[in-house]
Amino acid sequence: MDLFGVRDPHSDEEFLRVAALATRMRPRSFEEFVGQDHILGPGKLLRRTIEAGKIGSVIFYGPPGSGKTSLARVIASVTQSAFVQLSAVTSGVRDIRSIGEAARQSLRAAPLARTILFVDEVHRFNKSQQDVLLPYVEKGILSLIGTTTQNPFFYINAALVSRSRVFEFRPLSNQEIETLLRRALTYPERGLGQFKVNITKEAIDHLVASSEGDVRRALNALEVAVVSTPPGEDGTVEIGLGAAEDSIQKKAVLYDRDGDAHYDTISAFIKSMRGSDPDAAVYWLAKMLHAGEDPRFIARRIIICAAEDVGNADPQALVLAAAALQAVEFVGMPEAQIPLAQAAIYVATAPKSNSSYTAISKALADVAEERTHAVPEHLRDASYPGAKRLGRGEGYRYPHDYPEHIVEQVYLPREAMYYEPSSEGYEKEIARRIENWKQKLKFAMESPSSEKP
Repeated sequence: MDLFGVRDPHSDEEFLRVAALATRMRPRSFEEFVGQDHILGPGKLLRRTIEAGKIGSVIFYGPPGSGKTSLARVIASVTQSAFVQLSAVTSGVRDIRSIGEAARQSLRAAPLARTILFVDEVHRFNKSQQDVLLPYVEKGILSLIGTTTQNPFFYINAALVSRSRVFEFRPLSNQEIETLLRRALTYPERGLGQFKVNITKEAIDHLVASSEGDVRRALNALEVAVVSTPPGEDGTVEIGLGAAEDSIQKKAVLYDRDGDAHYDTISAFIKSMRGSDPDAAVYWLAKMLHAGEDPRFIARRIIICAAEDVGNADPQALVLAAAALQAVEFVGMPEAQIPLAQAAIYVATAPKSNSSYTAISKALADVAEERTHAVPEHLRDASYPGAKRLGRGEGYRYPHDYPEHIVEQVYLPREAMYYEPSSEGYEKEIARRIENWKQKLKFAMESPSSEKP
């Protein structure tokens, strides 16, 4: 029962008979909970505080179907707390105040009584709602468990965030989702164990990949596939790839994240950008997104391509690629597919140069294969007390004291040329500038009045 004597619907057997599979299969203990080992594994902070009964107020931040609500209910069960649920969208100030005052009375009657206020989509609380809730949280009258898919540091009142511990949930892995799907097929009461089901590995893999880390979506699609497929003569429900596609309304694409299809597709994507074919780049991008590839992985590859294959021929390519990764983290899917496409198209159509890649490769080879050189005295750090007594920085020429902010000076104690700008895009300007510097320094060194290094 909750604080007001209302039965928890997830313990109501009548409700469970008509609830969706994802609701029926909510974990009821830590032993049933799957995923989020980075915060719930043995010895982890959240696990320790829950088991010690010192949960306090927390905000669970992460994608849909990653177990935020399920964990809130497990916490209420483990800590034997009264559990009250509110929706940030439909509840008002009066609801919050009523719950807070009831919790206060409960504490007066039983000082160890705990009340957990679970607020779904807590980022939708307006300022008035948050202001009313804050005193109850500050005084420990209510333990808040808020869930949100939005970054709480951007969307939730700073005062409320500062009084709560924030735990970030991650999308469930493919293996974790498969574990939960197969568990649902065996549970006779809460799951689909009353059916005789034969499901192919291809069908399971498709449900897993198409769910994109959202176990709720995977479980509900599995239920649709099982209950909508007529059994055979022996009573067995056969679930193949076609039924899986129909149930989750998404076409299967040959794409194994750990196999050749994964590496071949990302290779084609990178080579299309490098080869200046925006149409091909967008196609391979679309294939990866449709198949459920991690958009952050794609963004990282665009960044690498922008630096390796475009470089200083168009320095804005790297800026835009990095912005696409930030957009993926901030906006999330599916909208993040737009900045990903924008960045891929920009990189594909930008002038190309691998001069930066070549330069660092040559320098790394020299460092690895040759004797490393000591830093010349005039370039050493002279900012600490006693440095000048050691001769540090002696003879250093400050470029800003010279015409055009450049002066002849030894920066590398050996002859070497690592960076050779191409004739493409902005690197033409860089090459012109370097050549101009060389000519001016050569003239200055040959001039009788010039100061020798």
